[in-house]
Amino acid sequence: MGGKITMTMTNEKTVTNCLTKLTDLNALATRSGKKKLAVAVAHDEHCLEAICAVDKMGLVEAILVGNEKKIHELAKKLSLDVSGMKIINEAVDAQSVKIAVKMVRDKQADILMKGNVPTQIFLRGVLDKEVGLRKGDVLSHFALFEVPTYHKLLGLTDAAMIPAPDFKTKVALTANAVDFMNKLGYARPKVAALAAVEMVNEAMPATLEAALLSKMSQRGQIRNCIIDGPLAYDNAVSAASAKHKGIVSEVAGDADLLVVPDIEAGNILYKAFGFSANAKLAAVVLGAAAPIVLTSRSDTEESKQASIIMAAAI
Repeated sequence: MGGKITMTMTNEKTVTNCLTKLTDLNALATRSGKKKLAVAVAHDEHCLEAICAVDKMGLVEAILVGNEKKIHELAKKLSLDVSGMKIINEAVDAQSVKIAVKMVRDKQADILMKGNVPTQIFLRGVLDKEVGLRKGDVLSHFALFEVPTYHKLLGLTDAAMIPAPDFKTKVALTANAVDFMNKLGYARPKVAALAAVEMVNEAMPATLEAALLSKMSQRGQIRNCIIDGPLAYDNAVSAASAKHKGIVSEVAGDADLLVVPDIEAGNILYKAFGFSANAKLAAVVLGAAAPIVLTSRSDTEESKQASIIMAAAI
């Protein structure tokens, strides 16, 4: 499963590159087969554009749940063809979410996507104890970035769901991201547990938790990955920085996934990558019974397309 793995040499260290561009996900999604995408409250301009683009690629079969009149009006305005898509007419947002969630729960769809509905209403439907998509205790956000200055795709968690994760939650969100990356073809993703510094400091809880994550990985308590931490951002992504600081690590300078201390750090990195580094991104919510495409209002149509494709790739 997954993309082609190539081997290169950098600074006398073997570097494993699994995916280098977001377009690499297209081949994975094609290989995985067409998936059914249930869209809750589908009368959303940017979502509809992204959905139609991916549908045209033959990677998903979209099921649009929402105000049918508004969907057709938007499609006409944007010159989009939705004639081949199933449309379920439901004008009430909460009911639209419930229908889309139920389709995924009942295996009538493989992926859930948020449309023009407040996140609170959408997640209430996802987390409903009786009819929702609860799988584990933690829903977490995972983003995959194509940063022009980095030599491969770079994952990030959590930038949007969990404000201040305790250590148990941090273990769960790390495991969510690792499991998803395994499904994308990363046999043992290199995980950098980030902090402000790379030395354990009892006055800085993030360094202690990063060190614990690293040790848990070494002992097999978090499987199918290599975790090192604490690592500062510079030595997580720069081999030169790691060498300058005397850090000997399989992860330093070659991270596949960044685990941030809290949502502030994650959200700042997420937006800095996009707005200051011209990074492209795909993002999903993990920990439910199926991948959930829940994009930010500031995300581009291109990122929404990539998010759908990434969800379809597993």
